[in-house]
Amino acid sequence: MVELRIAKKGDEEIWNQVLDVSPHSSPFHHWRWLKIMEKHTGFKLYPLIGFVGENPAGIFPVFFRKRFVRSAFSPPPHTAITYLGPVMVGQSDLRQSKKESINLEFQSLVDDFITSDLRANYVYLSLPPGMQDPRPFQWRNYDVKPAYGYIIDLNKGVEAVWKSVADKKLRENIRRAAKRGIYVEEGGKEELEVVYDLMAERYENQNKAMTVSKDYLLEIFDSFDLKVFVAKHGQDILTGSVCVCFKDNFLSWIGSPKPRVKVSPSPNDLLIWEEMRYACEHGFKYYEIMGTAGNKRLHRYYSKFNPELLVRFSAKKASFIPRMLEKVYSKLKR
Repeated sequence: MVELRIAKKGDEEIWNQVLDVSPHSSPFHHWRWLKIMEKHTGFKLYPLIGFVGENPAGIFPVFFRKRFVRSAFSPPPHTAITYLGPVMVGQSDLRQSKKESINLEFQSLVDDFITSDLRANYVYLSLPPGMQDPRPFQWRNYDVKPAYGYIIDLNKGVEAVWKSVADKKLRENIRRAAKRGIYVEEGGKEELEVVYDLMAERYENQNKAMTVSKDYLLEIFDSFDLKVFVAKHGQDILTGSVCVCFKDNFLSWIGSPKPRVKVSPSPNDLLIWEEMRYACEHGFKYYEIMGTAGNKRLHRYYSKFNPELLVRFSAKKASFIPRMLEKVYSKLKR
């Protein structure tokens, strides 16, 4: 029933049309974003697309590299992206049995391609929010685990969102920051570079390496509707963030590092609130905070904004040697 093909350059329009009609799509699935990831990571992109007859049923970008092990990822490492994986065309007019049949066959064909054609012995897939059925991966012997994000419903407007921020101290800190002369404004490429440098310094202070390249971020900035916000005092940039606009969603993507010098209250409180207010005032329905809910340290801070928990899934399959290498690497990181 489902035919699997590797999409070519001429299929770019069809690929992006799937994003337009799917409830599971993200900006990271866009053909251009995928090609930029391929360019900056050293992984080869295999853009897989499934057809039922002449109609596309789903897409699945897979990134492959042979270095020590034959590994397949979606998304690839060092891209600051927490999820990618499959995107299925909206199937609201189909019976549940038909939906499941198409989904299972598509994911099975993708897994056959990864394990038989690519012969990958380490596979890691992080599924997008909305893909709430990980059974095809469980039935293919993947280790499936939940993953988490935060999302805030903006549909009731700015005042309602402000009142829903449950932490009174947080609301007071936002007011105090503004009274002390801290303000937030939208920036451009120059501000993006400053935010990147602040993030790199923060990572260095934590004895961590900044794994995302500046060139990658700058190319993404030139190609997509990114919003850069910076919190300033006078002319000094204290902190900042990079957000992505997609459909009805406003995604707080990366950034919000601690300032170089201690500032009280934290300018990040005001920064995040101003992002939320911007999203409300520009008609976005949801504000997603990426890469925080699953982090034991960060979730305590971001949960103060009273978001809803967004549950998704990851799927991993590895042979013996890659599993051992992964364990060694994890111990070295600690």
